[in-house]
Amino acid sequence: MKVYKSEKAKEKILKTYDQLLDEWGTAVEETDISTTYGTTHVVQCGEKNNPPLVLFHGVGDDSALMWIFNAKELSGHFRIYAVDTIGGPGKSCPNERYAKDFEQIKWLDEVFDGLGLERAYAAGVSNGSYLAQHYGIMRPERVIKMICMSGSVAEAGGESPLKTMFKVFFPEAFFPTKKNIEKLIKKLSGDNYGVFTENSVIMEHYSCMLKGFNNMAMARHKLKFFNEEQLKSIKDKTLFLLGESDPMGDKDNAKAKLDKYNMSYRFFPGVGHGINHEISDQINKIIIEYFS
Repeated sequence: MKVYKSEKAKEKILKTYDQLLDEWGTAVEETDISTTYGTTHVVQCGEKNNPPLVLFHGVGDDSALMWIFNAKELSGHFRIYAVDTIGGPGKSCPNERYAKDFEQIKWLDEVFDGLGLERAYAAGVSNGSYLAQHYGIMRPERVIKMICMSGSVAEAGGESPLKTMFKVFFPEAFFPTKKNIEKLIKKLSGDNYGVFTENSVIMEHYSCMLKGFNNMAMARHKLKFFNEEQLKSIKDKTLFLLGESDPMGDKDNAKAKLDKYNMSYRFFPGVGHGINHEISDQINKIIIEYFS
C-alpha cells in the first residue's frame, strides 16, 4: 500500500514530523511495533511508572501534529503512547497484508501487546475518537476509561462521514495552495484558528501532508457501527468533548445521540474540529481530571 505519493513527498512529511516533535517541549522516545499488517510507529513520553494513556489521531493526520499542544502537560501525569495510525501519513509502514485483509481490532490488540499494555486509558480526536470508542467496546477489559473528542457515538444505521468530509475539504484540499490551506484550516477551526496559522512548522507540515499523502491508504479502515447494548456498555467510562463550531458534525444531532445513550459530554462554544489544539489548556486539564 503506497502511503506517500512519492519518495520526495515522504521525505518532506517526515522531516516536518520531526520538527513538530521538537516543539512538543518534552523528551520523547520513538518505537516501531511489529504487527500482522506492518510496523506501527508509537511516540512515547512521560515517566514509565505513570498510568498509561494511549492517544489516537485523526484521518490524514499523525501523532506529531495532533498532540503538539498536549504532550508536555499530559506526560507529567501519564506515560503517553501516541500511535501513528497504520495507513496514515505518519511513520507507520503498512505491508501487503494490510491491503488484503486488515482487521482494526486485531491490529490494536497487537499494538497494545507490543507495548506491553494490559490495560490503559485511551483518548482520540476525530477518527481517533472512533478508534478509542471501537476498542473500548470490543475490548472493555483493556480500556479503563476513554475520552472521545470531535466525534459522537457510532450508532448502527449511522451515515458514513465521507459526504460531510468532501463538503468541508472541497475545493481547498484538492488545490492545496498556501491561500487554500489557510482557508481550509479556518473552515475546520473555531475562533482560535491562529494556533495553526501562526505556527510556521504546523503550516508546513500540513501543507506537505495535503500534497504528498495518498488518502486511499486509509481506505482499509472501515467504520463499524454499534448497537444500543454495545454503546450503553461504555457510557460510565466515556467522556465526549465537542466544539459547537465543528463543521464535521451537527451539534443538535450529536447531542441527541449522546443523550439517547446517556453519555457524558461537553460542548465548547467557538471551538471547531481541532478542539485539543484550539483550547489545549482546557482539554489537558479535563483529560487529567477525568482519568485521575
